[in-house]
Amino acid sequence: MPRVKYRDSDIALMARMMRAEAEGEGKQGMLYVGNVIVNRAIADCLDFKDVRTINDVIYQVQGGNYSFEAVQKGNLFYNRARSVEKRLAKQNLDYWRQHPGKYALWYFNPYAPCPPTWYGQPFAGQFKNHCYYEPVGGTCDSVY
Repeated sequence: MPRVKYRDSDIALMARMMRAEAEGEGKQGMLYVGNVIVNRAIADCLDFKDVRTINDVIYQVQGGNYSFEAVQKGNLFYNRARSVEKRLAKQNLDYWRQHPGKYALWYFNPYAPCPPTWYGQPFAGQFKNHCYYEPVGGTCDSVY
């Protein structure tokens, strides 16, 4: 059973985001970004209470901006999804979860060492340039 309900259009949308956000970090890096996307669709807490679909996650607006920078900047995100990224997105949607993105709801590239917290959320780990952050224990049990 998949981790979240999805359609073919969700696979393509998620694949485009994974590529736009982490192409430089290879397949593994794209899978971690995909983990965060699926975790946000599952999370019933914090900023993600009303986010239930892949489309909701990708186009969520927080503080007047899209949650994912690639939606606004547009470069790679607005290119057609390639088959390799679609396969990775399907893996995330169906079953794939690994540390440091396993329970993460946030990631970013600080262009410096990863801070121990980010907006009060604890550091879960790093893969190449991206730092991953999990919700504070007990605040988001639906992710675990």
